[in-house]
Amino acid sequence: MTSATSQPGSKPVDSKQPHPWLRSRLAFGGAPIGNLYESVDEDTVALALSCAWQRGIRHFDTAPYYGYGLSESRLGATLSELPRDSYSLSTKVGRLIETDAQQTRHADGFIVDGHRARFDYSRDGVLRSVEASLRRLRTDYVDVLLLHDIGALTHGARHAEALKQALDEALPAMEALRSQGVCRAIGLGVNEEAVCLDVMPKFSLDAIMLAGRYTLFEQQHSTSVMAQAQLRNVAILAAGPYNSGLLGAKEGPGRFYNYAPADDAVLQRAQRFYDALARTHTDVGAAALQFPLAHPAVASVVCGLRSVAEVEAASERMQAKIPAGAWRHLREAGLLQEGTPTP
Repeated sequence: MTSATSQPGSKPVDSKQPHPWLRSRLAFGGAPIGNLYESVDEDTVALALSCAWQRGIRHFDTAPYYGYGLSESRLGATLSELPRDSYSLSTKVGRLIETDAQQTRHADGFIVDGHRARFDYSRDGVLRSVEASLRRLRTDYVDVLLLHDIGALTHGARHAEALKQALDEALPAMEALRSQGVCRAIGLGVNEEAVCLDVMPKFSLDAIMLAGRYTLFEQQHSTSVMAQAQLRNVAILAAGPYNSGLLGAKEGPGRFYNYAPADDAVLQRAQRFYDALARTHTDVGAAALQFPLAHPAVASVVCGLRSVAEVEAASERMQAKIPAGAWRHLREAGLLQEGTPTP
């Protein structure tokens, strides 16, 4: 990648970011470049990352799970050409990636053969995961290290066991890595509120990446965690702002919600956002991308991206002027929770 310091539009999205380990308010979500749901070729990825840099995106999020290391490797190949202190990087622990020649079913959604992911919240598992991630990312530290997918939603009957190991082994190991400078901040990367509320009183966190729960489409499943984050000075990284693409398209609701096909009730509610915002000719995607950042606990919005077109759309949506009337119409339609801040 060519350095973009002299390129038009290369200024970071938000140079007033209060967290030194987070370089921009719009972050590049790296799951799609791990071949999530469809294969992406190397040239497309490199061009998307180059475009993100030129558009001022300076935070990049990934995980070993995303393409079983593919997302991390692709980010590392491109970002290693840039000064390490010019961007921030987050990755995750909680799964180990293993070779499995028989694995071709793509049950996790990543179109990558020959590998599988195995949960491991042990101290040794965390250390092994970080060592492998640093190698793939071609760096000697990450800015934010997140414990990935703890919670009943993921683990079901094993939730209590997984949470105990996370508190006894994984989080202390992450805390030690922070003290050693291997990471600058630690936290959780999850899709549900309850486990955040379980962990926050027991362990000091710097950040929580909360996917799909504090969005334009829904706020009711994050009220408590947002309040606690603000009280405890925990930065929320609001991921999944389009709710799996539900509010991502210009023309109308997408077909998916929460990583699964949307049912009729969800689609009907989503259509109401399009109808309300059409009154002020407002792009629903722009409103969805900007909305989380109005909350004082939110430090960044993390948008999954895979192509130049998607990067350009996200960048333009972040800069789009949204009329005050747009938020008023959403409130009048009962589509925003009472007291929710808007831009």
